[in-house]
Amino acid sequence: MTELVPWRPLRDLKREMDRLWTEFFGRESLPETLNTEWVPALDISETKDTVIVRADVPGINPEDLEITISGNVLTIKGEKKQEKEEKGENFYRVERSYGSFVRSVQIPTEIDADKIEASYKNGVLKIILPKKEEAKGKQIPVKIEK
Repeated sequence: MTELVPWRPLRDLKREMDRLWTEFFGRESLPETLNTEWVPALDISETKDTVIVRADVPGINPEDLEITISGNVLTIKGEKKQEKEEKGENFYRVERSYGSFVRSVQIPTEIDADKIEASYKNGVLKIILPKKEEAKGKQIPVKIEK
């Protein structure tokens, strides 16, 4: 089974630029932990009756999340808003990422869109997508002839 890895072109570009900077000047330009883009990490699992999607969305108000399904493509939209700066506060480092995001994933089976449920707890969005009856499959018993 192949591992799914999110594609983050800006992070890859930063790593390459840091490598070149280090080769030329002998020191790293920016900390490796700098995250130039933000998208929530997803876990997608499947049971006999449902597909379950969990998304890490800490710091986002659940009312600011938008979940849609079109065909078998699930889309999650939201925005992580930056906190207001305090007057007289000078930042030495800002590494937390903010901004809007859109994640779309293809669901591997037919979903009953009328029965989808979503919940939010401790920064984790959980979406339960019930499968359509025909997508669940049916086990056919084998008759033994004498």
